[in-house]
Amino acid sequence: MHQHIQLAHQWFDAFNKQDLDALLALYDDNAEHYSPKLKLHQPETQGLIQGKAALCQWWQDAFQRLPELHYKIIHLMADEQQVFMEYMRHTPNEPDLRVGEVLSIEGGKIIASRVYHS
Repeated sequence: MHQHIQLAHQWFDAFNKQDLDALLALYDDNAEHYSPKLKLHQPETQGLIQGKAALCQWWQDAFQRLPELHYKIIHLMADEQQVFMEYMRHTPNEPDLRVGEVLSIEGGKIIASRVYHS
C-alpha cells in the first residue's frame, strides 16, 4: 500500500472517531485547509485557515454541531506529493454529500488540504 494511501486511512480513522489529537498529528504545524463548509460557517475566513490551532478549532466546532458526522471512503488515489480522497459525508438530517479532498504531503505530514463538493 502506498504510504499516502496509508496516511489517508489514518485520517479517516481519526476523523470518524473524532480523535482530534490523532487527526492533528497528521498535519504540519503550518498546514492550510480550504473547505466550502468552512466558507459557509466562518465567512470571514473566505474558506481558508492555516495552522493546527485553527484546524483544531474548526473540527471541534464541526464535531460539536454534528456529533454523528461520518465519512465513508469511496476511492483513494495517491502519487508522491498528494492523495486524492473521494468519500461520502453522512450526518443525520442532511442529505449525503459526495466529497473530493486533496491532501498535499511533504515529509510524511499534510501541508495542505482542499475540499471540493457541490
